[in-house]
Parts: sequence; C-alpha cells; structure tokens
Amino acid sequence: MLEALEETLIDSLRLLPFLLVTYLIMELIEHKAGDKTTYIIKKAGRFGPVLGGILGVIPQCGFSVAAANLYAGRVITIGTLISIFLSTSDEMLPILISEGAPINLILQILAVKICIGITLGCVIDLVLRKKIKKNTEKKIHEVCEHEHCNCEEDGIIKSTIKHTIQVFVYIFVISLAINILLFVIGEDKIANIISDIPVIGSLISCFIGLIPNCASSVILTEMYLENIIELGTMIGGLLVNSGLGLLILFKVNKDKKENFVIIGLLYAMGFISALVINLIF
Repeated sequence: MLEALEETLIDSLRLLPFLLVTYLIMELIEHKAGDKTTYIIKKAGRFGPVLGGILGVIPQCGFSVAAANLYAGRVITIGTLISIFLSTSDEMLPILISEGAPINLILQILAVKICIGITLGCVIDLVLRKKIKKNTEKKIHEVCEHEHCNCEEDGIIKSTIKHTIQVFVYIFVISLAINILLFVIGEDKIANIISDIPVIGSLISCFIGLIPNCASSVILTEMYLENIIELGTMIGGLLVNSGLGLLILFKVNKDKKENFVIIGLLYAMGFISALVINLIF
C-alpha cells in the first residue's frame, strides 16, 4: 500500500510541469488572444494530427494530459487529440530500452504507432471538417465554467495555479485508487488472463490499455518481452493506452457522449491493429 501511495505521488508530481504550462497557455489564449491569434490556431489544426502523432511517442503521458485540456478548450481538433492518444508511448519506450530490446524493433513499434495515429487523426479531421469548422471557436471559458472558477476575476497566474491544483488532486485520488486495485488483483493474474487466447487476448489487452494509469503500459510491455503475448497484442493495447489523458478528458470535457465516442475509436483501432499485426508477423 505504501508502494502504491509512493508511486502515485511520484507519477502525479511528474505531471505538474505539463499541467502548469498547459493551463498557462490556455489562460493566455483566453485573456490575450485576439482574432489573428485565434485564426492561426484554427488553421494550424489541419496539421495538428501530424505534429501530435510525432510528439505523442515521447515517453511521458504529460502530452496526452495536455492534449485533453487543449481539446476541451477547442485549441486543437479531435483528430489531433486522437493522434496524440494513439501514439502516446508512456512507459513502453524506457522499458524496451532498459530490457535491451533490439533498436530496429523499437523503431518499428514507434513508427507503427506514429503512422496509425497520424493516419486516423487526419481521416477524422477530414471526415468531420464541417463540424470542426463550426466548433473552432474558443471554448476555454467553458472549461473554466465546468471547474466553477472565476478566471476573469482571478487573473492569469492565479487561475493557472487554481486549475493545476484542482486537476492534480483529481489525478492523484483516481490514480491512487487504480494503483491499489492493481496491487490487490496482481499483475501476474492479469497476464494469465490474456496469455493463451489470441483474439480474446487482444480484446482484453485493449481493455487493459484503457486503464488510465502508467501501469497498463508497463504490464503490456513486460508481457511481450517475456513472450506471454504477441507483438500485435502489445501494440493494440498500447495504441488504446493514453496514460492519464482519458482520465483528464472526462474531467474537463463536458460532452460525455463525445468522450465515449473517442474511447470507442481508440478501442476499435487498437483491436483491429492487433489482429492485423499478429497476422502479418
């Protein structure tokens, strides 16, 4: 239990810089951005999935957390958000490197995640381009209303700190509950559930990837390295895994139906990718 508490505290503290920077940017846009800046943000959204897919592979779930907040404020498009979520590697990369995995294997896995993230993100933005055009107006103030804060009265710095503390506490409490649950269940039991049945294993692997915690990427990567699951099964689960991004999305984005659609897209892409990769390799 103490280990779970310590791990939760460390993981939460690692996110503080990302939360501070993200909310500072959102506050600056809300308070200072004029029509020209807003126009640039809207236009940059076209290339958002490409940039998001590349940045997402950096081994840190802070980008997915930042993306969830920025999407709730409509600073980035849904395609960019999906791209970042799919490419997010979380703890996969440091584990593969520390375990001495071949460099070409690591590069192939990262390339697959980037390509899938960029492709689906661009397709989603293309299909929903009309809806995106109608909804590109700044909605950062709606995030503030959802958090019941007085951003205009508090000012940029105070509002940034207030948002950061609120989300930090939220992350800590939920992450602690998840870590305790994983401690009670045991990682070995989770591994045994998906080790022997390929298709069902891929379904379960993607479900594990939905757990908003760094532990899910650790479990999936370790199981692959120990030859418990296939390459595609691991990648499928890791595509679905977005660190704490989904957790924050449900907190800051008030459209819950939209949040579940995003989960559905992530899960479907993860499962399909798992099956295809397992067939090829």
